[in-house]
Amino acid sequence: VPMMTSSWGMTETAPMAIMHYQGGASSGMIGVPGPELEAKLLPVEPNRYELRVRGPNVMAGYYHEPEKNAEAFDEEGFMRTGDAVRFADTDDLDQGLRFDGRLTEDFKLLTAVWVQSGRLRLAVLAALEGLVHDVVVTGENRADLGLLIFPHATLALDNAGDGTIRDADYCAQIQERLAAFAADATGSSNRIVRAMVMAEPPSIKFAEVTAKGSLNNSAIIRHRASIIDRLYDDEDPSVIKAVTL
Repeated sequence: VPMMTSSWGMTETAPMAIMHYQGGASSGMIGVPGPELEAKLLPVEPNRYELRVRGPNVMAGYYHEPEKNAEAFDEEGFMRTGDAVRFADTDDLDQGLRFDGRLTEDFKLLTAVWVQSGRLRLAVLAALEGLVHDVVVTGENRADLGLLIFPHATLALDNAGDGTIRDADYCAQIQERLAAFAADATGSSNRIVRAMVMAEPPSIKFAEVTAKGSLNNSAIIRHRASIIDRLYDDEDPSVIKAVTL
């Protein structure tokens, strides 16, 4: 049986920087720094750290862009990755690190509660497996969490004609899954209260998709601001209510 490995890296790290090679990895484990690679961990909360890296495989800087370099590197020359990590086992640090989302995607609810959007998105995708292509978590400066859902393009769904989908069977399945997900939530930071299904896929024209093919959350939230306003209107017929409102 071949051994599967996983790693973390960026284009700027050429690309592998941290790798799990011990065997027995679970989802999200990225392991330990590669040879001569230094990782700086800045505490964000208990067992959650901002990851910064320095080493011979890390780019020296952007060509003739001093302002961008000042943003990208700290005073010790470590590159700011914008990613969060945690130790896979706090009692055995040799087990290495686990990826824990993008810090730039974190936001606060109106109640000042922090939401780890990246981690929550992965949990929601697992809960909605088979029904959705991708999702965007909403709720910054709102009272509760919402979800913009991009369904699989292969599904034949009824289009409401107003930018959303209200296909009865599909929305019922989404509501059932999200209700179960909300029932297991531990608080407002991971309880999805409402959702809306997008009729239009992420747009390359409006930079809603990155060059790597992933969703650009900030662009989607900015471009679909009017739909998000509708998402938080409890009277809008396109809102799927995961909990009683």
